[in-house]
Order: sequence, then C-alpha cells, then structure tokens
Amino acid sequence: MSSEKRFFSMELLRWYKRERRDLPWRRTKDPYHIWVSEIMLQQTRVDTVIPYFNRFVGRFPTLRDLAAAPEEDVLKHWEGLGYYSRARNLQTAVKEVVATYDAQVPSEKKAVSGLKGVGPYTAGAILSIAYNKPEPAVDGNVMRVLSRYFLLEDDIAKPATRVGMESLAQSLIPEGEAGDFNQALMELGAMVCTPKSPVCGECSVALHCMARQAGRERELPVKSKAKPPKPVFRLAALIEGTGAHAGKVLVRQRPGSGLLASMWELPHAEAPSADVWGEVKVGGKWLAETIASEEGVRIRPTGHLGDTQHIFTHLVWQIRVIGAALSEEATVPEHYRWVGPDELESYVWPNVFRKLLTEYFIARND
Repeated sequence: MSSEKRFFSMELLRWYKRERRDLPWRRTKDPYHIWVSEIMLQQTRVDTVIPYFNRFVGRFPTLRDLAAAPEEDVLKHWEGLGYYSRARNLQTAVKEVVATYDAQVPSEKKAVSGLKGVGPYTAGAILSIAYNKPEPAVDGNVMRVLSRYFLLEDDIAKPATRVGMESLAQSLIPEGEAGDFNQALMELGAMVCTPKSPVCGECSVALHCMARQAGRERELPVKSKAKPPKPVFRLAALIEGTGAHAGKVLVRQRPGSGLLASMWELPHAEAPSADVWGEVKVGGKWLAETIASEEGVRIRPTGHLGDTQHIFTHLVWQIRVIGAALSEEATVPEHYRWVGPDELESYVWPNVFRKLLTEYFIARND
C-alpha cells in the first residue's frame, strides 16, 4: 500500500472511531440486523430509517421470525419506506437462508451474493461489517469520496467504473479493520464529503485529497444524468359510502404481483391522454366507464377533489382525484372493501393513498 493510501486509510479510521454516529445497527454484529439496515438504507435517509429499523427488528427479531411472518405483516412494518420490492425480496431471501443455511446468514461471498435482492454493495456490507471480511462496500457516498480523493474522472454511472472503484476500495482496507473502514468511507461521504457542499475544512484526509489540491472538489464525481422519470396521468375515484357504509370509502387491493403488489388504493386508471386528465367532466366520465368495464363497479362522478402525485424511480404518477358515489345497482368485487378512518391501520397503503385518505377523513371530522 502506497504512503498516500496508507495515510488515507489510517486517518479515516481514526476519524471514524472518534466521530461516528451512534446508529442502532452499529450496536450489533448480528448479520441479519445489519442486512435489514442495509436494505432499508437503499435510497432512504438515515434519519428516516432509524424508527423503521427499530420497529422492524422489534417485530421480527430473528431470521425465523421474518421467514414465518405473513407478507402483509411484513409490508405493514415497511409501510412508508417505499420501494416495497425491497421488503418482499428480503423476506424471500431470508426464507432461503432459513431453509438452506439453517437460519445462519452465510459468510461466503458467493452464497450471500446469490440471495435475492443482495447486490455487490449489500454483500460487501454484510461480509465486512458482520464478519470483518476484506470485501468492499461501494455505494454512492464511497464513489464520491474516492473520485475526489484520487481525482478520478470516470463516469460513476457506468458499471465499469463501479467495478474499478470496488477494486480500489478493497486495496485500501487495513488488515482486520474491514467493517469499520467501509463504514468510515460511507460516513465521510454522508457527513463531510457531501455532494454539493463538501466541508473540506473538517475532513481528516483533506491534506492529500487530489481534487482539493486541484480546486475541483465540487466538480467531482463525474456522473451522467439519468433520464427524468416519465409522467403518467392517472384518474382516481374517491367513492363515498352511504347508508350502512356512510363515512367510509371504497378501496381496492392491487394484484399480487407487479408494481405495489397486494397493496390497497383508491380505484384508478391511466388516462388515455393529458387532455382527458385535464378536463374534469370528461375525465370523470371516462373514469366511470373504465372502472365499470374493467372492474364491474358502476359509479357516478360528483366532482374534482384535488390533485397529487406519486414518485417512483422511473415514473411519476400525476393523480387527479374525482369524487364519486356508487350507483344503486352496483356490485362490489371481492378485492374491494369499504374502509373507515378506524380501519386505515389494518391495510397496507402506498404513501400517496394513505395521505389522501388520512386528509380526507380528517377534513370530514372537522
């Protein structure tokens, strides 16, 4: 290891052991709990994850507990974190660990990497943090730190660059310090070497940072822009109950596979054009016809209640909510339910529909 690399590794470790945040998953070496935390932290802020992590491992403290749990219970304890395929993949992989590895998270790279939802970063994090194996764990924070420190101008959005970064990161791991070193790299990127405003004056390794020396710390890393998420215009029906169902709203369960699988929502459909979405009367009529033909549920639109959106990685649902009433002759399919404010917690909702219904019931009670 060169003197520059040795300086980087040792100074970074000293800084981390002195300044690291006290996070719940850092108080354990349980590979299952570390695994859960790493899956939750994907595309999610640390402060957001902490209460979810505590609640999740409180409900499913062991691999066997999670493997045996109903999927709906798992999703309920994940509700609000989004990217629900992460929770489904985690439970699927945990079931495999219980069945194949006697409920022990494997400590070999090939076995861990073969689990559903476990990519190179997660595998490296589990192996290094739980088992102290000298495997790199390269995420966006790590690539930013390495790009700046070593003045690397390769596009970090390209897979080949990540592979190169993994090799570099592995060469920096001090013997016997894999877990702490990988966490130190992540911590530096999260707390000091931040994307837009790096705090170089507080950086323990700034002395030999090549980007800092060249005055280019704000230019790196190089990252090609991803395509913006595609807007999708959807019309949703908020169907108010009457008679025995007064004070309730008619909702439906999504199919058991695909986007937001098995979750509950307002009935909605993609508008055939932005013009149909934009004209409330036209859109309401089209929505009623669509729900009748596709679901067999006949409704009468009553007016425009508001607009909202739901953001996915690749899509943005622009949702226009149309108030509606159920026609007298209408039948309700098995995957529909009448839900009141006291029953919201019994169902698993995408954030957008949980927020809509919560606000609706609060407004009705005011």
